[in-house]
Amino acid sequence: MNATRNKNKNNTKSTVYSTFAVLFYINRQKIKKNGRCPLMGRISINAEMAQFSVGLDVDSKLWDAKTYRLTGRSRHAAEANYQISQLIEKINRYYKEILDEQGYITAELVKNAVGGIGRKKENLLELFQEHNEEYSKQVGITRSAETMRNYISVYNQTKSFLRTLYNAEDIPLRQLELSFIEKFDSFMRIEQGFTAHTVSSYTIMLRKIIRRAISQGILHKNPFASYIPEQPPRKRRHMNREELDKFMNVSIASKRVCHTRDMFIFATFTGLSYADMRNLSEENIHQEQNGRLWLKIKRQKTGSKCNIPLLDVPLQIMEKYKSERKGSKIFNMITLSCMEVNLKKIAKLCKIETRITYHQRRHNFGTLITLSQGVPMETVSQMMGHKCIKTTQIYAKLTRQKLNEDMKKLSSRIGGKYKLEDYVENDNKANQCKTEQLKPNNHGK
Repeated sequence: MNATRNKNKNNTKSTVYSTFAVLFYINRQKIKKNGRCPLMGRISINAEMAQFSVGLDVDSKLWDAKTYRLTGRSRHAAEANYQISQLIEKINRYYKEILDEQGYITAELVKNAVGGIGRKKENLLELFQEHNEEYSKQVGITRSAETMRNYISVYNQTKSFLRTLYNAEDIPLRQLELSFIEKFDSFMRIEQGFTAHTVSSYTIMLRKIIRRAISQGILHKNPFASYIPEQPPRKRRHMNREELDKFMNVSIASKRVCHTRDMFIFATFTGLSYADMRNLSEENIHQEQNGRLWLKIKRQKTGSKCNIPLLDVPLQIMEKYKSERKGSKIFNMITLSCMEVNLKKIAKLCKIETRITYHQRRHNFGTLITLSQGVPMETVSQMMGHKCIKTTQIYAKLTRQKLNEDMKKLSSRIGGKYKLEDYVENDNKANQCKTEQLKPNNHGK
């Protein structure tokens, strides 16, 4: 490829010229047994050079150093020549894009862009894939496999949406508008039949990719900023006291099913997720000066630190399975799917008709064990590892039974402290009453 002289007009006062050339050569010093040599490339801009490997081995006998192509009509020659042409086109495109965006160009910048180093992902799915690849490396360390599966699902739904409505494999991030996410919302609700909660969760993940684009400087504003998903109130499901009592006292013949029950109850009294239960080890158990034992963990899902006091019930369960420990792990957890099957068996034994799932134990802790017993919301939020207290507030939808109990306590505390003066007929103004007042009763003080 011959050298070219390019003008880049950054302003009206000065004009900057740059020379740009690309050439290819074979490295004959590394010839292989089959007679092929690695094909190398060199980008030259303003006397600066950057060399790179094309990642292609070519027949040294067919190489034409003048045309940078292989001679002949063999399949090997045709495929190699096609790849070289595609690479030259790619180099030219990145040269122009970088020059237009940054106003300056270097051989190293073009080389890195061709190799995918330092190049910003300009398309939605392209950036989404980059996010997922980075996220997957943290699974099991600071990120959960369940959330990773959700991101993959959102990626696939977005890909399907683009093919269905736009007949496209991807879309430039700069072309995104509010209508895109609104149509995506409708697509998931109508075409895919997803619930409002799923749609809300998926659009949250999609909007995270947009924030990533903004942080990388690809976008300067959020095209979805004014989007608000239609989200009907979602009532958190938790067991009532009667159901919990049945679960704790039911006779279970199977040791495996009994183990599931015990893990469920332990989580109910600690609020731990399945992943955090599985990771729980002896180093998470801490004893305070007053002798009380605490769980001190960092939640796998959010990375939030949690300090949870160990009550009598979880302490009994820990002691029960102490002899079965393997290494430093507190419990030997079976798979979540097996636990769900066992929970159905227990619910049947207890004659509980409502659906019981393992995730309910976290709702039990948030509502039945803590908030409904008068534990302050700020304390519950910290124990559950919520980053925002609004999440904890969802658990604060107390039962009517709890409200009645609270009102009875209130009634007993303020009974006799207040008195409403009765109707008194005035001689001058019949059928009128004195001003009604709330007067403190001295006897109630």
